[in-house]
Amino acid sequence: MNSKVLFILIFVLVIVGTVWAFVKPQQSYESEIFSPNGTAVHGYDVVSFIDDSIKMKGLQDFSYKWLGVDWYFSSVSNLNKFKQSPERYIPAYGGYCAYGVSRGYKASTEIDTWTLHEGKLYFNYNQRVKSSWLKNQLQYIQQADKNWIGIKNKNTKS
Repeated sequence: MNSKVLFILIFVLVIVGTVWAFVKPQQSYESEIFSPNGTAVHGYDVVSFIDDSIKMKGLQDFSYKWLGVDWYFSSVSNLNKFKQSPERYIPAYGGYCAYGVSRGYKASTEIDTWTLHEGKLYFNYNQRVKSSWLKNQLQYIQQADKNWIGIKNKNTKS
């Protein structure tokens, strides 16, 4: 292969790669549940957060499809607890950023931003946002509760 053909081939690959980076499908925020790759709570066991106050990775062997997404659990016992009362265990605002919902939009979350308040599980975008959230948590919860009704089934990504 001569150098001119090789140059053209590399040039075309760079252009295609650049275009793909800008047009590839983005995470949809239309779902009521934040579920990257179709999995709720990044694959962590929501029952462990609430009942044991610990972060525990769930297993695909103990999974359950609910509200169109897969929920993973660390044990059969936790899976059964969730099946019996999913509303008790789902995170506030479907696992979207609680601070973002208080501001009127959905945003992704990091698993290490979790907090419990009055038995409810909350997540935030990152640690910096979590710090802001904790300063006025009750006010943010009140505002987010009002906003969630109008945005939970809409794509309102920030």
